[in-house]
Amino acid sequence: MTRTRFAPSPTGYLHVGGLRTALYNYLFAKKHNGCFLLRIEDTDQKRFIEGAREHLIEMLRWAGLEYDEGPDIGGPHKPYIQSERLKLYQQYASELLEKKAAYRCFCSAERLEDMRRNQEANKLAPMYDRHCLYLSEDEINQNLKNKIPFVVRQKIPSAETVKFKDLIRGNVSFACKSLDDQVLMKSDGFPTYHLANVVDDHLMEITHVIRGEEWLPSTPKHILLYQAFGWNLPEFAHIPLLLNKDRSKLSKRQGDVSVEEYIKKNYSKEAIINFIALLGWNPGSGEENEIFSLSELCDAFSLEKVHKAGAIFDIDKLDWFNWQWRKKKYHENLAETAKKIDGTCIISSPKKGEFQYKFKDNESEEVFYIKRTDLLNDMCGRFIHEEYKKEGGTYRKALLTIEEKVLKEPENAENHLKFFFSIKDYDVSLLANEKMKVDYAIAKKSLIGAEKYLKKISNFNSVEEIKSGLLNAVTELSLKNGQVFWPLRAALTGEEFSPGVFEAAWVLGQDECLIRIKNALSKLEKNM
Repeated sequence: MTRTRFAPSPTGYLHVGGLRTALYNYLFAKKHNGCFLLRIEDTDQKRFIEGAREHLIEMLRWAGLEYDEGPDIGGPHKPYIQSERLKLYQQYASELLEKKAAYRCFCSAERLEDMRRNQEANKLAPMYDRHCLYLSEDEINQNLKNKIPFVVRQKIPSAETVKFKDLIRGNVSFACKSLDDQVLMKSDGFPTYHLANVVDDHLMEITHVIRGEEWLPSTPKHILLYQAFGWNLPEFAHIPLLLNKDRSKLSKRQGDVSVEEYIKKNYSKEAIINFIALLGWNPGSGEENEIFSLSELCDAFSLEKVHKAGAIFDIDKLDWFNWQWRKKKYHENLAETAKKIDGTCIISSPKKGEFQYKFKDNESEEVFYIKRTDLLNDMCGRFIHEEYKKEGGTYRKALLTIEEKVLKEPENAENHLKFFFSIKDYDVSLLANEKMKVDYAIAKKSLIGAEKYLKKISNFNSVEEIKSGLLNAVTELSLKNGQVFWPLRAALTGEEFSPGVFEAAWVLGQDECLIRIKNALSKLEKNM
C-alpha cells in the first residue's frame, strides 16, 4: 500500500511551501488509495514553540487534508511525535556505532569553530575533519569515563558514489567525498532530522518520501543510513522551490509566506489549495482548465507532471483564483436559491465562466433579482450600511451593477455604492477627457443632448431602452460614443471609475438622472 507523510516542525506558522508539500503527499496517497500520515518532528527543542503543534493540525484540517494516522488520532505506528520516540533513536544510533557506520565525536564547540575558520581562510569546503574518527578505543573509553559530552556522527564511505532515481528529477548521483560526516545524535540525547526521519520513515512503512528540493543534497546521506541498517529504500520525489518574482527563494523578508496571513486577507480555502497545487504541477495533456476542487486534484495529480524548475509565487494569480472561486461559489449558491423559487428556472449554457438565470412566469424576474441580491448582500455582510438597504429597489439595482466588485472585494462594496445615494461635490475637470477629445464645450453639448433623450424614455426600468435612447443622442450629436458617455457617466456618478453609464442611469432613475445632469451643466457654465 502507498504510504506518504507530512512531517513539519512545530515552529509557529504553516509556510505556504509546507502546505504544498502536505498537499502533494495527500494527493498522491489518495490517488493511489493509500494512507497519508502526519508526524511532528520536534527534536530541535531550540525552535519549539508552545501551541504550534495544535496550530499545524488546525491548519491541515482547515485545508481539508485529513490524515489517516497522526498525533491526535493515533495509528499502528504511534507515537507520531518525535520527542516521544527518543529511546528508539538512541537504540538505532547504538546499532550504527556497533556496525562502525557511525562514531562518537568529542570535539568541543571551540575546536569546531577554529576548524571552520581555518577552512574558510584556506577556501575549503566546511566539513568535519574526522578528528574523532581516528581515536583509539582507549581514548574513547577514557572520554566516556570522564563524561566528556559527545555527539554521534555518520561515517560516510568517502570512496563511494550514491546513485538513485528521483521520481521528479530522474537519475541523480552524489560523490560521497563531497558529503560531511553529519551529526546523527546530539549531546542532549535528541536525534537530528537525518537519523529520526530515516528511522521513522522505515518503521512507519513510508513508501514515498515527497519533500522539498532543499532536502535533495541530504538524500544520499539518508540512503547510506538505509543501507547501513539493511532496510529497503522508499521512493524519493523532490518538489521544486517556491520563488519570488525575482526568482529568489520565497522568504518572509519579501512578503507573506504563512497560510494564516492569506486566510486573514480573506482568500478562500479553495483558492489557496487550487493555487498552490499548480505551483510546480499541471495536469498536462492539453488541459486548459485551471479550476480544481480538492477531489478533482486527487483524480488528476501525478508526480510525473511535477516540474523540476522553481515555481513563481505570483500574488496576482492567487487573486485571480480567489475571484474565480468566489464567482463559482456565488453561482452555485444562486442555483440552489433558484430551485426554491416557484416557477421553472432555465439555466443557460456557461459563457466565459458566467451563468444566466431566467424564469418562465411573468413576475419571476423581480423575484429573481431580489434573491440574487440577497446572496450578494450576504457576501457584503456588515460592510453595507442599513441606510442603503432602506432604499429598496434602488439598493437592489445598485448592488447588481457592482456584482463583480462585491464578489472580488466585499469589504469595499460600500465605497462602490455610495455615489448612487449621495453624489460628492466633484471637480468640473472630471467632465472633460483629453484622450477622448472631450473639452468643456463638448461636455456641455453631450449633456444637453443626453438630457433630451433621457426625458423621452417611458420605461426607465429597462436598461435596453436607456441604451437605445442614449445611442440615438450620439447619432444626432454627430459625436463618438465616448464623447457623450464620458461626461454623462461622470455627471451621474461623480467618480472616475464606476459602473457603465446605462446601468448607472437605470439604478438612479429618470428624475435623479435629470437632477445630476442639471448640476453638471451648472458646473460647466461657471467654468466656460
